[in-house]
Amino acid sequence: MFRQLRIVSDGMVLAWLLLVGLTLSAAAAELPALTGRVVDNAGLLDLQQRAALTKTLADFEQKSSDQIVVATIESLEGEVLEPYANRLFRHWGLGQANQNNGVLLLIAKNDRKIRIEVGYGLEGSLTDLHSKLIIENTIVPAFRSGDFADGIIGAADDIIAVLSGDAAELVSRAERHEETYDDSPPWPVVLFIFIWFIMFFGSFGFAILARIFGRKIGPGKYEWLGMTMTSGGSSSGRRSSGSSWSSGSSGGGFSGGGGSSGGGGSSGSW
Repeated sequence: MFRQLRIVSDGMVLAWLLLVGLTLSAAAAELPALTGRVVDNAGLLDLQQRAALTKTLADFEQKSSDQIVVATIESLEGEVLEPYANRLFRHWGLGQANQNNGVLLLIAKNDRKIRIEVGYGLEGSLTDLHSKLIIENTIVPAFRSGDFADGIIGAADDIIAVLSGDAAELVSRAERHEETYDDSPPWPVVLFIFIWFIMFFGSFGFAILARIFGRKIGPGKYEWLGMTMTSGGSSSGRRSSGSSWSSGSSGGGFSGGGGSSGGGGSSGSW
């Protein structure tokens, strides 16, 4: 009897593992083929733009051996962006196997998501912060204005600049972008508003408090904190103030070199 129960139990565990495996495989989106340095399955670039970008990436790879691939897809099909990007990177084997110097720029059009996945060997050069700045300050503004080509090509140029040792320009541009779009009021304006508020509302507030906490000494007159306040907001004694206030209204034959990624990079959306 116990043997039969054990067989049933083992069968249930096996069935559960099979079910989990089928669920995970169903949740995993199909990976596109690596047909070139630019795999534009979502059609965000025209032929001329795709050819020019492919040449830029090829020239940089020839000079540096760092391999950058741009991929656009229609949808993640329900899969989470980061695992998909890492899975695609490893499936394609971007970068050289002994250097892991690949970079994947992935755009999921219908999901409106972006990912820069960085190989192990380049995480010290193209940091998570650099990837974040590229997404937020280059890709997202262009995508939101409907210019996908400008965002993709600009991001590729930024990645190349950082890997070429010119990361300072990227950071400087990000700082200028923050200054331009900083909607907080400058401190002189805040100080002026504060002083104006004290001047115009001070006596009004004192008059109300005097009526509550002070001693009435005559019609419309109250004494509080050594001051004589009238109902109109004027005061006499050690302090005197008054105010009035009113309100108003690619090519074939391309392949990865066997590189890998551990999840370095950054993600964003537009």
